[in-house]
Amino acid sequence: MDSLLPMAERIGAILTERGETVAVSESSSGGLVSAALLSVPGASAYFLGGAVVYTATARLALLGIGEAKMAGLRSASEPYALFLARTVRERHSATWGIAETGAAGPSGNRYGDAAGHTCVALSGPVERVVTIETGSADRLANMRAFATGLFELLGGALAAEPSAA
Repeated sequence: MDSLLPMAERIGAILTERGETVAVSESSSGGLVSAALLSVPGASAYFLGGAVVYTATARLALLGIGEAKMAGLRSASEPYALFLARTVRERHSATWGIAETGAAGPSGNRYGDAAGHTCVALSGPVERVVTIETGSADRLANMRAFATGLFELLGGALAAEPSAA
């Protein structure tokens, strides 16, 4: 988690300065993204909420996404990650919605993705989605890599985009 804190502090400072907010949907990063963002003093200025959406049950209960809305989508894919980012943004009325969905390991997922595969996405004034493949079966290292990838995606967008507020 220590490696995530400087990124969370930088992102939190930018969001606070701009008066922007973020909401998080994460899966195989297990809550590390939300924990890092919330570790920053003053997080209530920018953090609206987060959910670990690890199962279909959680997806329905926390984001209101049932089977009908999943038609044509599969977990751990770029379209699904972007759908999650859009949904969490809309449900929280946030400036930015960010999402992560993948397979931390030590084995892959039921969709054929290897351990170390995730898709990270953001929805806001711009939308971006990236697939990350670590090539590792190390669950904890992958969780950190996935959280890092999501922070890098958001940090890059914040640096490139003028304030949305």
